[in-house]
Amino acid sequence: MLTQLLAATGVLALLTLVPGPDMAVVTRRAVSRGRGDGLRTVAGIAGGLLLWGALTVAGLAALLAASAEVYTAVKLAGAAYLCFLGIQSLRRPGAPAEPSARSRSGDGDGGGGSGWRTGLVSNALNPKIAVFYTGLLPTLAPPGLSPAAGMAVLVLVHVLLTLAWLGTYVYVLTRARRFFARPRVRRAMDRVTGVVLIGFGVRVASSTA
Repeated sequence: MLTQLLAATGVLALLTLVPGPDMAVVTRRAVSRGRGDGLRTVAGIAGGLLLWGALTVAGLAALLAASAEVYTAVKLAGAAYLCFLGIQSLRRPGAPAEPSARSRSGDGDGGGGSGWRTGLVSNALNPKIAVFYTGLLPTLAPPGLSPAAGMAVLVLVHVLLTLAWLGTYVYVLTRARRFFARPRVRRAMDRVTGVVLIGFGVRVASSTA
């Protein structure tokens, strides 16, 4: 069982490291709001994974993945949200021009739970996670456990890997906050992340299950 679990962890680690919408969302929040907000965004993303994990274990995610109508509705909502975040970045690139005192100390700018909500909503509206969990996790589940318990273990592993990877990414990104605080750099980063988020939104909208 340990060998199977280690192999599954390796597969999940590779999938976690692949750049995607999560990294784009985290980049936008961490660069514009600071380390604290970036970490709250990561926590929201982990919350979205736990939500899909609970639905998967309960069998509800499989129903969503099998329903073309529901899948399309959630997919389009998620795509619209990513495009909304991207448009926000493009409309006011570089704003605010300077990080607040709390941002400079790494605690965010008083955005409260907004980063957490952004991460949670971006993942909760991503039906690809349902397809990923219901399609891949059963094949990776370690033997000796019930299917539900095996998938629950792998969901927790995926959440921990995501927290470790994106948390480290936020830390590295905000270590260079003086560089990113430069107005020209901030504007360029906002434009790039805006285009990337819109690109991911279009890709999600045009994808199939």
